[in-house]
Amino acid sequence: MNPHAKLITSLSLLLGSTITISSNHWAMAWTGLEINTLAIIPLISKSHHPRAIEAAIKYFLVQAAASTLVLFSSMTNAWYTGQWDLTQLVHPTSCLLLTAAIGMKLGLVPFHFWFPEVLQGSSLTTALLLSTVMKFPPITILFMTSHSLNPTLLTSMALASAALGGWMGLNQTQVRKILAFSSISHLGWMTIIIIYSPKLTLLTFYLYSLMTTTVFLTLNTIKAVKLSTMMTSWTKTPMLNATLMLTLLSLAGLPPLTGFLPKWLIIQELTKQEMTTTATIIAMLSLLGLFFYLRLAYYSTITLPPNST
Repeated sequence: MNPHAKLITSLSLLLGSTITISSNHWAMAWTGLEINTLAIIPLISKSHHPRAIEAAIKYFLVQAAASTLVLFSSMTNAWYTGQWDLTQLVHPTSCLLLTAAIGMKLGLVPFHFWFPEVLQGSSLTTALLLSTVMKFPPITILFMTSHSLNPTLLTSMALASAALGGWMGLNQTQVRKILAFSSISHLGWMTIIIIYSPKLTLLTFYLYSLMTTTVFLTLNTIKAVKLSTMMTSWTKTPMLNATLMLTLLSLAGLPPLTGFLPKWLIIQELTKQEMTTTATIIAMLSLLGLFFYLRLAYYSTITLPPNST
């Protein structure tokens, strides 16, 4: 990819995210989301491989539909209330449309189908951007409108995301797809608590981004895209693989590692809100994810000789 083009797309990503995060007006927030979408598409399709082109088209179609819903939601709200302020979302139809739009932007169940496919068609560095940077603006909009959204709907979507993210990751052999389902599962944890403690959602997102960045950059260094490739990399880069193992166990939420803290705080907050059943269900669902994280950690540390036949 041309260095100038790479610079322009990187600056556009930064600009789009900054506009959405810092705006209070719906039109500006929407503009930021659109700039982000248009900036990431060249990065997804830069290899010119048919799978990468397919991923870029899928991504564009889903994001365009989500952006249309964001615009429709804000215009409906403005029509009934005369307010274009992000925090003044009060009309029930607007709230419902916005929940669907943000669900599509983030890849929450039942709008998750595009996410693993797009990640699989992208390079590891682009997949990292899609899993972290591109999630930040929609999470910010969710944060600013959380008081207006339907708690039952969000809780249902969150539990479904945690369940499906864990379940679908079990039989995958492609590392990017496993990390895509891991992302969906973590988004379930973030969404379930956003109405009761929005700051806790942001803490979870920051820690998730930090750990996911470590995993993707390590995988990019050892050039591992399949589980079989991970098995042969220990002898070449033992320190990197040890770091990868610890980060994966942290993503799984095992104490005393970092990833355990947000999950513990979320369960504590849900219990305070007298949602003990919900807390129990989401804690049990995290066991599904634990299995494939342990499998990844195991594959990253065993030393299998390279297959020369």
